[in-house]
Parts: sequence; structure tokens; C-alpha cells
Amino acid sequence: MQNQTPKTENQKPKTILKAAVLAAGLGTRLRPLTEMVPKVLLPVLNRPLLGVLLEQVEEAGFLQVAVNIHHRGEQVQQFLAGRPWGFNLSLSPEPELLGTGGGLRQLGEILGHETFLAVNGDILTDLDLAAIFGSHRQEAITTLVLHDFPRFNNVWIDGQGRLAGIGEPPSAAVGPPLAYTGVQVVGPKVLNYLPPQGYYDLVAAWRQALAAGERIDTLVVSGHFWQDLGSLGGYLAAHCRLLNGASPELARYLPPLSDPLLGAGAVLGPEVACRGCVCLGAGVQVGRGASLRNTVAGEGAWIGPGVRLEDCLVAPRARVTDSARERIVMGNESDQ
Repeated sequence: MQNQTPKTENQKPKTILKAAVLAAGLGTRLRPLTEMVPKVLLPVLNRPLLGVLLEQVEEAGFLQVAVNIHHRGEQVQQFLAGRPWGFNLSLSPEPELLGTGGGLRQLGEILGHETFLAVNGDILTDLDLAAIFGSHRQEAITTLVLHDFPRFNNVWIDGQGRLAGIGEPPSAAVGPPLAYTGVQVVGPKVLNYLPPQGYYDLVAAWRQALAAGERIDTLVVSGHFWQDLGSLGGYLAAHCRLLNGASPELARYLPPLSDPLLGAGAVLGPEVACRGCVCLGAGVQVGRGASLRNTVAGEGAWIGPGVRLEDCLVAPRARVTDSARERIVMGNESDQ
């Protein structure tokens, strides 16, 4: 994207902020639903997750953005083509899945081998992306954003706040381990530790860089909203937390909050009980006397009379006649 304002002799070229969203994952923990819909297009309070992420990137001032695609990539491509974005958007197709390292390498090449922000496509957070990008120091090849999230805590830092290791505690580690948020600032030198072709794991590249004496910085954050949406429990938790007002910042990208949250044309039959944390997509119909708790239903789903659903994710257009708990409900024998 070119700056159309003529530059005077003393003007410096405007820095183009660059970002990438890693959206090529298979979504295995949300199968069989993700066999139909790519994980990044699953709705969050009836808004596609990828749309929320890209609006955040756009509002943070990033003007060149790349998204990698693989599983159900044609759906992602169709979604991205369906609206104008305020940035220059590039796609990074992966006919064969390249992994976290190979995918990042290809995104970095598309973004011109310059420093860029990278965000995993299966998280939701209200972190200040512009501030994170601005915190990066060129002496570091990467800045990893970390937080305390006990279930995922396996990243160790040293006394200077730099990455010391991942997994088993290294001798240089100071303090307890932390968790990677899925947000990082990637310097061009990282690409030196990623093979030019094929599948590769990003953690292996970080370890190689540390062994070579490279500096990987960390930024430890707290007091923010963060949720992994890659599992049924995480996906439902994101909805429940947002419906309970956990992130006013994220609420700006979502429909007006109410519980239950009903999409356009959704209908609750007589004597339906919504018992908290319920989100229904457009056109969902719920029959007489049904009971819903901590449940999300995709657009066009039909939930029969008297059905009881708790901790469930109902696929779009599913026809649900049996009660269920802690399941992905496809409306047929594929229910998990």
C-alpha cells in the first residue's frame, strides 16, 4: 500500500505495520463440527471468530495483513472476500499443512521479510495489539507475549525477562513458568531458523535460536481477557464469560449482549427455559418445554420439544431430538 501524500525532502517514509493471523489449523478438538466449518469461522456470539480478530488488527492500525489457510480454505477465502477491509490483505494457501513453523515462514515471506505481529487464530483476547507491537526491540528476534495460565504454563524466562526455555525448567530460569498467549512479534531473523520448505514446528525453531545465542524477549501481561477456543470447554467458556461482561473491550466487536442471545429470526417456543450462557444463531428454533444451559446453537438449528441440552455446541442446521450433555451435537450419529 502506497502513501499517496507527496513526501518532502525531510519526511521519512511511513512505517507500514504488518500482521498475520494463523488460520490453517485442523481444529481436531472440535471435530466433527470442524469437518464442516473451519475453526476460525466458528461464531463467537454469532460473529465469525476470524472477523473479530481481523477487526481488532484493523483497529490497531495494521495496514498489511496475511492469513494462512488450509483446512476448508475455500470457506475462509469466501468469507474474507465478502467484505472490504481497511488493510491490504494477502492469503497464504497451504495445500499441505506446514505446521506452526512452516506456516509462519510462508507468512513472513509474504509480508516482505519484515517485523510483523502474529496472532493464533483460535484465541480470543482484548490485549492491546498496537502496544505489543511497539514493545518489540529489534535486538530480539522475537517477542513472545506470556501470561499466568496454569493449565498451559510451560514457558520459562530468565532474570532479564528473556526466554530461557520451553518444557523442562532450564538452569537459567527465574520464577515459575508462564503460558504463551498465542500472540508474538516476529522479527525477520526468525526465518533463518525455519527450513525453506515443508512442515516445521515453531517451538523447535525457538529452541534452535536459543542454542545459537539469539535473544528472544518476552512481554508478561495480566489483567486481560484471554480464552483458547480450540476445545468444546474453551469455546463454551468464551461465550459464558463474554455474556457475563468479562470484556467490555471485546463487546465493541460483538452484538449487544443479552442472555440468552438470539440471532435474527431465532424463536423460543412456549415454556422454554434458558438457564444461563445460551447463544442461538440466526433462525434457530427451540421447541416447547426445552431446557438449555451453557449451550451455543449454530444458525438454522432445530431443537425439539422437551430436549435438554447442557454444555453443548449444536452444529448449524442440526435437527436435535435427544437430550445431551457436554457434547458437540451434529443431530445424527456423529455426535461427540
